[in-house]
Amino acid sequence: MGSLASIVLAAGKGTRMKSGLIKVLHPVAGMPMIAWPVAAARNAGSDPIVLVIGHQANAVQSTFRGATDIRCAMQEEQLGTGHAVACALEALSGFHGTVLILCGDTPLLRSETLTAMLEFHRDNQAAVTVLTALMDDPYGYGRVVRDVSGRVSRIVEQKDADPDEQEIREINSGIYCMDSEFLSANIREIGNDNAQKEYYLTDLLAIAVRKGLTCLALPTADADEIMGVNDRVQLAEAARVLRRRINRSHMLNGVTIIDPDTTYIDNGITIGADTVIHPGCRIGEGTIIGEGCEIEGNVTIMDCLIGDECHIKAASVLESSKLGEDVAVGPMAHLRPGTQLGAKVKIGNFVETKKIVMGEGSKASHLTYLGDAELGRNVNIGCGTITCNYDGVNKHLTVIGDDVFIGSDVQLVAPVSVGHRSLVAAGTTVTIDVPPDSLAISRVPQVNKEGWRLKKK
Repeated sequence: MGSLASIVLAAGKGTRMKSGLIKVLHPVAGMPMIAWPVAAARNAGSDPIVLVIGHQANAVQSTFRGATDIRCAMQEEQLGTGHAVACALEALSGFHGTVLILCGDTPLLRSETLTAMLEFHRDNQAAVTVLTALMDDPYGYGRVVRDVSGRVSRIVEQKDADPDEQEIREINSGIYCMDSEFLSANIREIGNDNAQKEYYLTDLLAIAVRKGLTCLALPTADADEIMGVNDRVQLAEAARVLRRRINRSHMLNGVTIIDPDTTYIDNGITIGADTVIHPGCRIGEGTIIGEGCEIEGNVTIMDCLIGDECHIKAASVLESSKLGEDVAVGPMAHLRPGTQLGAKVKIGNFVETKKIVMGEGSKASHLTYLGDAELGRNVNIGCGTITCNYDGVNKHLTVIGDDVFIGSDVQLVAPVSVGHRSLVAAGTTVTIDVPPDSLAISRVPQVNKEGWRLKKK
């Protein structure tokens, strides 16, 4: 296909978002908004990709830290799209080929659409190609004016359009494909004689027409793709479209999603076939879920590795945890970061874990806190048990061996260990290590005072 570079315009603040965070960094379906057009350009074969940055430049650069195909160009003053592209050309010094120009606020753009646009542009040997869409209500968008042959003669902005031009339904997406030599040679000819006193990139088309060069427009089949996000309403609309795409992809790969409209799965999540996801679930941040799992309603899973045949019951929250095969969690359990559960472990209702390793077949069925602990295989944790891991300054470790039975309402005051096959009686506060094959019991002696209640009357 030849050499391809991209320029992504991302310098603006986005005042209509009414946010301390610039528009292009607002998250959409698990990624910053700007990451979506960057990914589309990359998947279309673009290298390098130049980001035109301005407001919160350091934050934008940090988003792509370590990406070798990303370059940045600073636009100190936002004087229009033409000025932004001019700022980017120094970063493309020495590049010869085709240049895509994209907007950082178009998260719905697909790489397949860019590839089709590139092929159309090259097949027709155009100097400039613009991606367009047909809209029933084109208000606010620049209109694409074609000549009698169907080529683009100019693009006129809403505020500069006369009544006839405002009736045109074909609108400019702000996405362009240009020959690099034409772009470099003509970008400085753009003026700012318009209502906004800005340098419009669209004027390059008029320059190309004046010089007898070919300017074309390619309508996209899906107008959603070119939707720019300018406020929180449009942000939610874009997220809804992306979720629909993501959920559809999972369902076509064998995942059952009971109600896709109320299931929130971020981009890049892996889910195995025959897994069932119930309504109200939120799954994000690099999670991998195995085959044949069941995720009940209103579960939140973030940054987790979940093995095959696991059952996550309703309203549970899982964060940065690893689960082996055939693990049951919940309902209403909370796995905090650092939790590692072996195969066939059971974590029941109202159990909280943090930074623990739990061996195969162990279980904590209800009303328990386990933090900073290592548990062996086939350990039973009784109701109401807690590991007392924090002394106000430092965290300490509890170690429990294989086949240990911990009775109800036990406090394990770390650092402490319980040896293999031992039993800790209900109500015990464990403050010293328990040897293997032992019974640990510490209770205040019970005293019954017969007739005491009658005397109080």
